[in-house]
Amino acid sequence: MKKFLFTLAVALLFSATAFCQTKVIAHRGYWDTTGSYENTISSIQNAGNLGIFGSELDVYITTDDVLVVHHDAAVQGHKIDESSYEKDLKDIILPNGEKLPTLESYLREGKKFPHLKVVVELKNHTRWVDQDRCVLAVVDLVRKLHMQNQVDYISFNMNMCKGLIQLEPSADVYYLNGETSPADLKTLGFAGLDYEQGVMAKHPEWIKEAHDLGLKVNVWTVNESEKIQWFIEQGVDFITTNNPVEAKKLVEKKR
Repeated sequence: MKKFLFTLAVALLFSATAFCQTKVIAHRGYWDTTGSYENTISSIQNAGNLGIFGSELDVYITTDDVLVVHHDAAVQGHKIDESSYEKDLKDIILPNGEKLPTLESYLREGKKFPHLKVVVELKNHTRWVDQDRCVLAVVDLVRKLHMQNQVDYISFNMNMCKGLIQLEPSADVYYLNGETSPADLKTLGFAGLDYEQGVMAKHPEWIKEAHDLGLKVNVWTVNESEKIQWFIEQGVDFITTNNPVEAKKLVEKKR
């Protein structure tokens, strides 16, 4: 009986350790490789083929209600949330030769990799009404594609986060801005915190606090090997990185 209980305890410990295994998210996709570019279709293909946990992207909504994947507020002289996709953006070619992608084309590509979590960052928009339009449009699109279980949401904008939580209570929504405690995020209905590496290095106690509250912890954008290793040792749930190959290697070594 004692032997059985010991074996069970070891199994449970192993299970808990595996559950807490840090996972890798490619920042703007896995783009730092030949022929790709950040936030392109090839970048999410590369992330899916690499076999990591997730791929992050950035999204804005245009004046004609098209969701566009791009990090900066403007592309080739066009401010995205003040531009028409049809008139201004649809023919834009990015540095690697790909077209500026819509969120729908991006998600459809991600759906081909069902193991890959697609992390959608909703960017700040100039007008509050456009923030709300973006939230509604993104949620509607994810539902249309039946990808609710594959998509997580992040944003610096608390208003947009609250809208996501209200529209999709079962979705995992994470806050990026870095000033809100785990306890307050729990009260607001977040799945966890997704803070910049300097914030988390300053507040390592938030990792345990979050886990004690049942929240998850992501840290971004961690590219150097020694820093990736440090956050793995701190037990964060996710590391968002421009160096997913190295992060994957270090996570696998930890196992």
